[in-house]
Amino acid sequence: MTPKLELFLNSKPLYYKHIDYNRIKVAFDIVKKNLKLPKIIHIVGTNGKGSTGRMVAHLLLNSGFNTAHYTSPHILKFNERFWLNGDECSDDILEIAHKRLYEILDDESRNKLSYFEYTTLLALFAFEECEYLVLEAGLGGENDATNVVSKTLSIITPIDFDHQAFLGERIEDIATTKINSIDKIAVVGMQPHLEVVDVAKKIAKGKNTKLVFVASDYQKEKITQIAKQNRWGDFLCDNAKSACVALDTLGIKYDINSLNSWQMMGRYFAYSSNVRLDVGHNTLAANALVKVIEDDTILIYNTYEDKPYREILRLLKPKIKKLLIIPIDSPRAVNLEKLETTLKELEIDYGFFDNKIDSDKKYLVFGSFSVVEAFLKEMSSK
Repeated sequence: MTPKLELFLNSKPLYYKHIDYNRIKVAFDIVKKNLKLPKIIHIVGTNGKGSTGRMVAHLLLNSGFNTAHYTSPHILKFNERFWLNGDECSDDILEIAHKRLYEILDDESRNKLSYFEYTTLLALFAFEECEYLVLEAGLGGENDATNVVSKTLSIITPIDFDHQAFLGERIEDIATTKINSIDKIAVVGMQPHLEVVDVAKKIAKGKNTKLVFVASDYQKEKITQIAKQNRWGDFLCDNAKSACVALDTLGIKYDINSLNSWQMMGRYFAYSSNVRLDVGHNTLAANALVKVIEDDTILIYNTYEDKPYREILRLLKPKIKKLLIIPIDSPRAVNLEKLETTLKELEIDYGFFDNKIDSDKKYLVFGSFSVVEAFLKEMSSK
């Protein structure tokens, strides 16, 4: 008998110190003959994967295509990972896909698969009737669970330092493992490191992949207008350019004005007129946000132990009036004493979040998916 999806996934650990890169390939070989895959647009990079992917999906949907977007992690509800034609996937669709997948896999394969590996295969079953599936990599690229399928197009969002324990200490190493996932054609978004472009060219030459580079002045006037209307930062403008170039490359006609109705929880999301939520958690995200947040912003913050939080806070300090620490429920959370020591050393005024939001002050909730989750839960309980 097939267990309920939630029960089955809860039996799997979310984090692994060592990853077996072969088990997803074995499992996919078992199920692929039972799958009818849509056209896959694969998103790899360090920052902007979620927003770029959702912009691509949003443009495709508004151009009349049956479209899905698989992203991770979720903030409040598991179904957030599975976006289908503008809405989160229903429980029924996911349970039906789970039943099919569970029964096709053998005991050994289904039990070995990690949480993310199983949910990736689940997305392939849930979305096989779609015309396009925007598939976002979780960690890395060439060894990521999402890389088992062949792609119509790859999009490489900005690549920076993150997850070095898995991906390597050098930007060339991080870029190589991500870009090694490309197939026939790849759109390369604007990059903070020139080395990434060199790596992309080298890998593309070896794979005979066509590269399309996003120009900084691409549809600049129009995208700037949309950004101004929606209070986007430069990073969302760059992601929008990558999304549009992706559709151009596929020869798909679209209305760029439909981006005015785009939004995605946690991606510089307007929770209210004076509160923005952003799930960023690295220096690239901090650099992007410091350019767009207003002076004297109150930062609601926490972080994971393995993130460069001292450097992140140093970057944000010029715009911060005060920092409010919000507790997060994660074994990866930084030790509170360490965080407080860092704040004192950086001379950042701080306190603790008490569920109170003043209408005459500006707030940014930032630090990780867990921070945004904690904030939303506290506000809903209020």
